[in-house]
Parts: sequence; C-alpha cells; structure tokens
Amino acid sequence: MIAYSANDHAHMAHALRLAERGLYTTQPNPRVGCVLALGDEVVGEGWHQRAGEPHAEVFALREAGERVRGATAYVTLEPCAHHGRTPPCADALIAAGVARVVIAAEDPFPQVAGRGIEKLRVAGIVVDTGLMREAARELNIGFFSRIERGRPWLRVKLAMSLDGRTALANGESKWITGEAARSDVQRWRARSSAILTGSGTVLADNPQLTVRLPQGESFTPPWRVVLDHQLRTPADCHVLNGAAPTLILHAAAAVPDLRFQQVECLPVVEQGGSLDLSAVLALLAERDCNEVHVEAGSTLCGALLAAGLVDELLIYVAPLLLGDSARPLLQLPSLGDMAERWQLHPVEQRQLGNDWRLRLRPLYS
Repeated sequence: MIAYSANDHAHMAHALRLAERGLYTTQPNPRVGCVLALGDEVVGEGWHQRAGEPHAEVFALREAGERVRGATAYVTLEPCAHHGRTPPCADALIAAGVARVVIAAEDPFPQVAGRGIEKLRVAGIVVDTGLMREAARELNIGFFSRIERGRPWLRVKLAMSLDGRTALANGESKWITGEAARSDVQRWRARSSAILTGSGTVLADNPQLTVRLPQGESFTPPWRVVLDHQLRTPADCHVLNGAAPTLILHAAAAVPDLRFQQVECLPVVEQGGSLDLSAVLALLAERDCNEVHVEAGSTLCGALLAAGLVDELLIYVAPLLLGDSARPLLQLPSLGDMAERWQLHPVEQRQLGNDWRLRLRPLYS
C-alpha cells in the first residue's frame, strides 16, 4: 500500500477543488483537475472547462512552463491516451518531463481504461493511483455510472411539507419551500445532463425546466426530457418553446404532429402499458447523459423508485403541514410486512433558509 505524504494529500485536494469548477460546464466529459508541484510548491494548475477544449493537464502544463521538469502531476482522473477532440494528455505529460503522476481515479472509458497509466509507466514515469479515489468518483458519479452501468445517475428531486405532502388536493404547490431551497434546486439542475419529467406534470404545472443561475455563471444547458406516452403535450407549453433542447419520448404507436416540429421526438419500447423506464435511461446514456435530474409527480417518481432506478433522492422539507387530504410524496406499492420497507441511506442534511435539504440513497435489496 502506498504511503502518501501530507503534500500528496494537499495537492490532490487542491486538484479536486479545481475540478469542481467545471461542475456545470464539462458535460458530457468528466470534471477533472490537475496540479503540478515541486515539493510543496505549486508550479502549475488547471481544470477541464468545456467539452472539446483542452483538458486539465494542458492548462497546468501551460502555466508551469519549463518548471514542470521533474515535477509531480496530481490528476483527479487518469490522463487520456487516445486522440479524441484533443491530443492525449499522457503524451503531453511525458513530453513535458514530469517525474511522477499521482492519479485519484482510473478512467473506465474504454479508449483510456488503464492505457494512460501504462503509457506513463512505459516512459519511465512513477505512477501512483487511488489517492482520494472516492472523492474523485463522487465528483463524477454520473460519468462513472454511464460508462460502468450503461445508464445515467438518476436523482429525484421532491419538495414536501413536514407531514410528507407535496401539494394540496387541488394540485396547488407554489410554494412549499422558500427562495433559498428553490435557488439550490437550480444548481442541481445546472450540473445535470437532462431534466426529466412526465406529461402529467407538463399538463398540470407547465414547468419551464430550464436552469436559472445568477447572471454571469456559465453552464451547459441540460436537455428537457418529457415522457409522453400518448403525445399529450400541448402546443403552447413551455417545454416546446425552444428555450432549451427538448426530447419527447413516446410510445411507438403515437405519431408526432406539427406541435413537435421544433423538438426531437423518439419512440421508446413499452412495458406493462407504459414506457419502459430502463429503456429510457439506456437511451439517455447513449446520448451521453451523465446525471439525470427528475422533477415529476408522485406516480412517475414512485415508478422509478419501485423499478430500482433511483440512485439518489433530493428531498426539500418545509416546516409546514398540509393535512391528510393533500397529495402524497410518492406512489409506491403497498407493503405487507415491515421487512419490505424502503430503506434509505442519508448522505447529507443541510438547512436552506427555513427548509431542510435531505440527500438520500436507496438501499435496494
């Protein structure tokens, strides 16, 4: 087992902070940071900013210049070894004369997957892997999910009262939570590749499903994805307004008409009279979606959870009560035994104004 020094830990933590600067802009690429150091001195740093633009290592090498020779490179993801939209970063590190490369997480992408590490070692460079691996994987949890599982990381956002209700019996839900919680939601939208909802939510609430960050903050607009089995989406709804790329997924028997001429419509196979949710996620993975953010009603959210497809729940809890006639959080199958209960692992709890945000991950049996 490698004994990493205090400098190693400090520089990799720095590289992870750099990588996080690309949280809203790098998709479908992973968020990557790089630090070049001589001992405790940083001589160059960089992060991947946008797909198609230079990778983190290139920015760090440019900043370091000639001081890179003999330095250690701390990279949050294995350097690429293939020609994509940019040249291989492993080659750039070799040519620059670094003596050692410390990598947080190996890259599962088939064209890299250990080849970057091998190329560096063949060139005589010391390569150490695994320092802060879990933090690096967490930062790119959707990228790893898409490559390793063939589907995006699915995050369901819900807002509820203290008694577990999401709206009044008549459907009114604006606003359960306060401004701080609603602003926080925009950041989770911004880091996602797609925002997914159902046609029922479109008909009931006519949501924009766009990202609204403070002026000057950059982000890559996520897809708006609507599951619309029978193509019920009305022509005047916001998701058809061209404000963001939109994808309508429907049953093969439903034929798009002129309402949908400005957006893309694709048929999806059915299962039990509804769209096959696993097929939906596979389709989104094929379109390079890493993280999918769901904002939908209790029926679709419950179906995703019951199908074992929800990776994370983002629940905003407001300190108010709506009563037992109000609408429930999720529609789930009835349980006959407490052993069948849905168990969740708490990841994080945070107060936002007067509300709480709970981040939970289902523990599927």
